[in-house]
Amino acid sequence: MNAATDPRIFAVPELCFATVPSGVRIPYVATGSGEALLFVHGSLCDYRYWNSQTEALSQHFSCYSVSLSHYWPGDEAGALGAFSWQLHVAELAEFIRAMKLGAVHLVGHSRGACVAFNLARSYPELVKTLTLADPAGPLQTGPTPPAPLSSSDEAVRARVAELIGTGELDAGLELFVDSVSMPGIWRKSPVSFRSMAIANAATLPKQFRDPLPAYTRAGAAELRCRTLLLAGERSPRMYRDNVEQLAGWMAHVDKRTMAGASHGMNVTHAAAFNRLLHAFLGKQAA
Repeated sequence: MNAATDPRIFAVPELCFATVPSGVRIPYVATGSGEALLFVHGSLCDYRYWNSQTEALSQHFSCYSVSLSHYWPGDEAGALGAFSWQLHVAELAEFIRAMKLGAVHLVGHSRGACVAFNLARSYPELVKTLTLADPAGPLQTGPTPPAPLSSSDEAVRARVAELIGTGELDAGLELFVDSVSMPGIWRKSPVSFRSMAIANAATLPKQFRDPLPAYTRAGAAELRCRTLLLAGERSPRMYRDNVEQLAGWMAHVDKRTMAGASHGMNVTHAAAFNRLLHAFLGKQAA
C-alpha cells in the first residue's frame, strides 16, 4: 500500500452470505452482469480488498469477491473447521457450484493466488481463466522438496505471532506487511487498509501453521486454462521468482510485470491492474 491509495476503495458494498453444502457461511459481494469473475484475497485481507476491481470491472462482468473462512466478517463459530488452504480451495468450489456460476474467471493475489492455482488444478471444470498476482508459496524446481524457511524468516514469523498474541497488533502487522512488501509500507498505508488488516490479524498465526504447497513443474503442467501471471516490479524476489518459473512451466500463459508496483499492486496501481486484467479477459472472449 502507499499514501496515494484512495481510501474510498475500502468502502463497504452490500454484503451477502452464501451457505454452502458443507455448512460454511461465505461472505461475498456481487456486482455487475455478464460472465462470472471471482476474486480471492490473500493474507490479512477480505472481500473489501478487491473493491477497486469490482467497481471498474462490473461494467463488463458479474464480479464476486469473497471472504474466505476465518477472515472478516466471518466468525470462528461459523468457520466449521481448521484454518487450511485445502479447505479454502474446497469452499470456493462449493461456492461456485452453489451460486450456479459455471466456469469462472478466477483471480487470486498472494496466498489467494496459491488457493486459486490449486482450485484450478483440482476443479478444472470450474475455472475458465486464471489470473495469479504475486503468487505466494514455495517453488520446487528439482526432485527434492524446497528448503524450509530461513532462520531469519522463521524469527520474523515467530515475533509477528508473539506480538499479535499479546495484542500488539499494529507492531506485529507492521513487521509482517513490511517483510512481504517493502520497508515502510505499513506506515504509508491508508487507515482503511490498516483497519482491514487489523480485523484479520488473528488469521496470521493460523496461516503460519498452515504452510502452502510447493509449485512444481508437474502441477503447473496440469493446468489447461489460459493464465495471466502478474508480478510487481518492486515486489519481493520470491513472488517475482514464482511468476518467472510458473511462466516457463505453464501452457497458454501471458506474463506481465507491473511497473513501479510492489505486492499490493491491485490497490496502489488499480487502474493499470484493471486494464491488464480486462485486456486479458477480452482476449478470452474474442
